[in-house]
Amino acid sequence: MTLRSLLVLSLLPLLAACGGTGDMQLYPVQGPIANEDPASLIPITLKADTETSGIVSFRLPKPNKSKCQGTWSSVAPKVRTQERGLSLTLRDTGGKYKNSTEDLGGVNSGEIYAVCSDGNRLQGTFISGSGTQSGTGTVTDSLGNVYKLLY
Repeated sequence: MTLRSLLVLSLLPLLAACGGTGDMQLYPVQGPIANEDPASLIPITLKADTETSGIVSFRLPKPNKSKCQGTWSSVAPKVRTQERGLSLTLRDTGGKYKNSTEDLGGVNSGEIYAVCSDGNRLQGTFISGSGTQSGTGTVTDSLGNVYKLLY
């Protein structure tokens, strides 16, 4: 293998982690889109601004075929601990100070909201496990469609 091909192979995981397409999916389960094509899948492209929020964009299928953009946000509780103490070792003479932040285990809740080019508005809620990148939820729109959200 050449040096160039090794470099490309080493960068692939980083590029894949940068919010490619299909990170979230909407499955129409009720309404005009589900009636038109019950097997349709709507991939959502994610762009993470932080670990707990970001931008979403996707395109709805027939009958409207509108482009939608919005935001996702998740509540990820964290526990912050501080440690202070006296140290008599030569390395830490005088004192010891330590901060740490950890994810709180359990289920986190989140919301998604998007506005489409035709004025349609989608909003929904989802849950995900702490420290995971998977979850489930329900999204509705202003045109009477209901979607299952999976990621």
